[in-house]
Amino acid sequence: MKTRHLILLISLTGSLCLSSCDDSNRTLQHRAAELCNYIPDHELLPAAKDYMTADFYAALDTMFNLDEWEPLAHEWLYYFVTGNGGSMADFEVKEVHKTDATHALATILVRQMWEDGSFDPETDIEEHLLYMEKQDGSWLMSDFDGRKQDCLNYIANYRREEAVRETVNRYLKDNIAVHYYLQGDLSVPVTIIVTVEEDDSLHTRVYGDYWVFNYRIAGDTLKTVSGGSHPGCFLLSAENGELSINGFEQVADGARFTSSAKRIFGRHYDIFMNINSNENVREAVRQDQLRIYIRRNNLSVRYYQDYGRPAVEL
Repeated sequence: MKTRHLILLISLTGSLCLSSCDDSNRTLQHRAAELCNYIPDHELLPAAKDYMTADFYAALDTMFNLDEWEPLAHEWLYYFVTGNGGSMADFEVKEVHKTDATHALATILVRQMWEDGSFDPETDIEEHLLYMEKQDGSWLMSDFDGRKQDCLNYIANYRREEAVRETVNRYLKDNIAVHYYLQGDLSVPVTIIVTVEEDDSLHTRVYGDYWVFNYRIAGDTLKTVSGGSHPGCFLLSAENGELSINGFEQVADGARFTSSAKRIFGRHYDIFMNINSNENVREAVRQDQLRIYIRRNNLSVRYYQDYGRPAVEL
């Protein structure tokens, strides 16, 4: 993460004032400029909690601390105001207006300045909206460019996918890894979901490339004891908020692999094959899911190693 430097250019005269440039408007402009210090950019500052509404801070804090399966899935969150190119955010409060007694909207100009202070006035200036809400006599940041709802939507979708993934992983461990493979100290499936289709509100089909891996713990390394591939489609049902497996149609081995995969995956077959045939994709997902497993279970593990291969650092 790069360090962000903030240069606040606040003009309280001319076009930046409303028609009645009174103390109330001046106060809002000063406060908006102060809140600019806490707009997330690559990180959510702990001190921001005192300058944001509780619901906005909670949404951002949850996002920044998700166990992320796809590291770039919410890249926009890390680059609220600057990109990843080394520029510095230079804020200017353009205008502020109250929408009612406890809500205000500030228009913020953000210049993307380089280390020598230069910027292109045609391309390096962005306009953003900072939402403010008055609580207990203090104006707090309540949203930024409507990102709160983006966060809430992402979190809800993430939790749905996580529930699906955990249900599938539990089946893979309890019904496949334990019965068909040599046992180790622990089992960590690799679940790469191709697509999820809802038959109705209670039944869901989860197409994916599924792997099971059993490991033995040797010092700081997970040694692979056994494992294998089990792609196919799970049928899940939901009752009282709980997911369960109603069925699993698995791609056949050997000569029937292609025909069964085409039948099961249908129009998703090409996507499945691109995933299934790409070892780099599988290993990248495997590493991500192992890291999450290790962190959640407080294991002192730094590597995993398949038989006959060098150890891979996590």
